Amino acid sequence: MLKGLGQLGDMAKIMKQAQEMQNRMGEAQARLGDIEVTGEAGAGLVRVTATATGQVKGVAIDPSLFTADEKEVVEDLIVAAIQDAQARAAAAAQTEMAKVTEGLDLPPGMKLPF
Repeated sequence: MLKGLGQLGDMAKIMKQAQEMQNRMGEAQARLGDIEVTGEAGAGLVRVTATATGQVKGVAIDPSLFTADEKEVVEDLIVAAIQDAQARAAAAAQTEMAKVTEGLDLPPGMKLPF
């Protein structure tokens, strides 16, 4: 008569785990704005600081690059440093979000958030 009640307990457990994961996901996403990474180009002559969310916070350019004939080089180095910072930000975000799914039995290759 009450055969299906065992599955309700399993469903309640799954729902509780999902809620906990959602809470941890929100906390992790909030921390991403506090994590800073630095990308660089030209052996450190151009540095870009960004958050793990990808927001650029600052650019530092070595004064030795400030000559008129180096304009295009500097522009290329700035772009390269931004791309490096973005790649590092993505890696930091992935590491932080992986902490959320630790211990969960997710299929291989499944990435969160969806």
